[in-house]
Amino acid sequence: MASEAKKAKVSVREGILFGMGNPLLDISAAADQAFLDKYGLKANDAILAEDKHKPMYQDMVDNLKVEYIAGGATQNSIRVAQWLLQVPHATTFFGSIGKDKFGEVLKNAGEHDGVLVNYHYDDAEPTGTCAVVITDNNRSLCANLAAANCYKKEHLDKNMALVKKADVCYIGGFFLTVSPESILAVAQSCAEDNRTFALNLSAPFLCQFFKEPMMKAMPYVDILFGNETEAKTFATEQNFGTEDLVEIGKKIADLEKVNKDRKRMVVITQGTEETIIVQDGKVEHFPVVKLDPSKILDTNAAGDAFVGGFLSQLVQGQPLKDCVRCGNYAASTIIQYSGCTYPPKPDFQ
Repeated sequence: MASEAKKAKVSVREGILFGMGNPLLDISAAADQAFLDKYGLKANDAILAEDKHKPMYQDMVDNLKVEYIAGGATQNSIRVAQWLLQVPHATTFFGSIGKDKFGEVLKNAGEHDGVLVNYHYDDAEPTGTCAVVITDNNRSLCANLAAANCYKKEHLDKNMALVKKADVCYIGGFFLTVSPESILAVAQSCAEDNRTFALNLSAPFLCQFFKEPMMKAMPYVDILFGNETEAKTFATEQNFGTEDLVEIGKKIADLEKVNKDRKRMVVITQGTEETIIVQDGKVEHFPVVKLDPSKILDTNAAGDAFVGGFLSQLVQGQPLKDCVRCGNYAASTIIQYSGCTYPPKPDFQ
């Protein structure tokens, strides 16, 4: 693992961190259990919208107090990293949006934060949206990908120089449903140039129903993120024969790997419980500083923010403990605000 001795920081430059995923506009509102039941949603889950969910978006607008917030898991992580890095265009983001008002909201949010936003524009589909239903301190996500589902690898091919510019490339698992060939292209590029490729399990259903493209990408993964539910689902689907998170982490770390120069790191978060990190047979546990529950407004994007904080320190060559500490700082900050929003300047030390 990274040496815990204090290192000189790598200077942050334009394009040091790259992300690719589904840009979505979050339609966020507090609701009750009856609303979840009405649409067959679980209190702390992430799913893709089916036909039965289509009326829900208008129902939220008509009957709940909604907020429109720039979202999409990977875009959230990249925006948080950009906020922490504070160097214009230190981060780059690819994804697909429609030519509409919601798309402009997403573009403006990214550019305002300093992200180099490079979208593919789809002529036919509207910008994707995600219903974020808040019950107590839980969030249920239901994504209608629309234009986000129309990303074309041709866009990636045309802009590959921006990918190759990055020291670290990060893609959320949700993109496995959209363009697995683009994920592989980025992953292979990283392996060829000995740059870091990071992937997120992102949701249990991806481990279950998109395991073929996931496992095609896995040999290229240098850092794998996931929460405890995702890790256990992955273990079940891969017949690991255990629900012990440390053992699961070890087994994932030992899966086939293309770039032998980098030992795979597995990062398993557990909400308010300790974060488990496994690499090269070594296991480390990092406690999470508990936040007063009265300060928690909305847990949406907490996991995304953790990744953004972690990566913001990783690209600077900082020790693992500082990567985790910044991840926890970012997550604890974001849950005090609606969606993936934050104060103008970070105060992470």
